[in-house]
Amino acid sequence: MDTRPVRRRVGRAERERQILDAAIAVFGERGYQSASMDQVAERVGVTKPVLYTHFGSKHGLLLACIARARAELLEVTSAAAASAATPEEMLRRGTLAFFDYLERQAPEWTILYGESAVAGEAIEEIRAQQTDFIATLLAAQAPGTDPQRLTGWAQVIVGACERLALWRARAGITSEEATGYLMDLVWTGLSGGAAGPANPPEQGRDNPSQ
Repeated sequence: MDTRPVRRRVGRAERERQILDAAIAVFGERGYQSASMDQVAERVGVTKPVLYTHFGSKHGLLLACIARARAELLEVTSAAAASAATPEEMLRRGTLAFFDYLERQAPEWTILYGESAVAGEAIEEIRAQQTDFIATLLAAQAPGTDPQRLTGWAQVIVGACERLALWRARAGITSEEATGYLMDLVWTGLSGGAAGPANPPEQGRDNPSQ
């Protein structure tokens, strides 16, 4: 009787998930340039040609890792914002979810913001995704505001979040603290003049009492 264990056939989706998990771990540990497809294949327990069959190249594998992180980031921030009752709480919960995601998924964070030289366009797509998401939240606070102003505010917030994320990793700042710092700055400013005109009239102009 043949007592050898029967190897379970792995479906394509599950195999790709396994490969991406391994690639993220290897890229996070060694950096993209120093990592090899052999190391990823060994981590998964498959041959290197299997990786090429699924992703075409090492660069294709990196882009797939970034694409998955992009989808996950939008999912967690959107879900957090959807659970809020007010625009302010939407922004607060979405920002906290952003920092929590980067803390939980440290290897993804390393790849997202450490490989701009080889995946700049894909990383810019993530920034654009988050900018659109935040601009939508801000529109709920300032209905009727020029969409370009909303996008400008969102660009500032996305940039601030990235810098806060880099700093908090070194300084030991919690997700809650980083979120508080962001809200202290941007929400006070936005709530004070969000719906106002881009260029307020000078004193005395168009004032019938003068």
